[in-house]
Amino acid sequence: MKFSKYLILAVLLVMTWSCSSNDGNKPSTTDTEAINIVATTGMIADMVSVVGGDKVSVRGLMGPGVDPHLYKASAGDVALLSKADLIFYNGLHLEGKMTEIFQQMTKRGIKTVAVSDGIDRKYLMAPPEFKGNYDPHVWFDVGMWSDTVGTVKESLIEFDPDNSEYYNDSAEAYLSELADLDEYVQQRADSLPEDKRVLITAHDAFNYFGRGYGFEVKGLQGISTESEAGTADVQALAAIIVERQIPAIFVETSVPPRYIEAVQAAVQSKGFDVRVGGELFSDAMGNPGTPEGNYIGMVRHNVNTIVNALGQGGES
Repeated sequence: MKFSKYLILAVLLVMTWSCSSNDGNKPSTTDTEAINIVATTGMIADMVSVVGGDKVSVRGLMGPGVDPHLYKASAGDVALLSKADLIFYNGLHLEGKMTEIFQQMTKRGIKTVAVSDGIDRKYLMAPPEFKGNYDPHVWFDVGMWSDTVGTVKESLIEFDPDNSEYYNDSAEAYLSELADLDEYVQQRADSLPEDKRVLITAHDAFNYFGRGYGFEVKGLQGISTESEAGTADVQALAAIIVERQIPAIFVETSVPPRYIEAVQAAVQSKGFDVRVGGELFSDAMGNPGTPEGNYIGMVRHNVNTIVNALGQGGES
């Protein structure tokens, strides 16, 4: 009886070892749990979810209304990152306060990927006021954002080569959707007379949008919301609005509305009425389950809000 019990135990051990062994190869999602991925912004989390499909489990750190320029990782965030198989972030100093954490994760052997690495640096904007760094808001030019899809796809394939065909197919399908989106944004922009294409927001998040679709863009704050706008900045922007008779300005979901409200008040004090044309999603998407809760819906909302407000001279 003792021999039989030991024999059964030995067989169970062998079976357990066989099930858990993968010959030293990287895990495949065909016979293991989904790849555990952490992404910083909602735009990145959305893209990884689309390309990875049911092969990935994606957690986003920064939800609706969260400003990535000012975001500081909590102890819970660090714990989440330390358990990830892959980490995706924007790069170009967007998540500037998390740089050391990304370095720590890399030292621990966790693959940490900046999706903006997929964009040729010659297409990046480097305004002199940004101290020699690139403007990180690359997702506002849909064509540029499309270049980041390949970085995500290749990272997933490197980790999970057995499902390379799946990732290639889903990436190709998503790129087709983004091409349609890019065309839609351009058509909406072209419907607005050139002299009305002046976009004024709380901070300079829309420079790539402006360059890509023919808008003049002016922000009260700089590229990073860490900069503070003073009275002189408010008055200077108000003077431009009055001089050029700009009908609408816009608030952003991730920036307190008081900045744009101060501009509106300054304009009114000069005898001109400028309206708040609507709310734009800049550094964060909308709530999950809403049309603006994914990248494509967010971009469509933004361009429709901008064109409707500037074209009609009021709220969209």
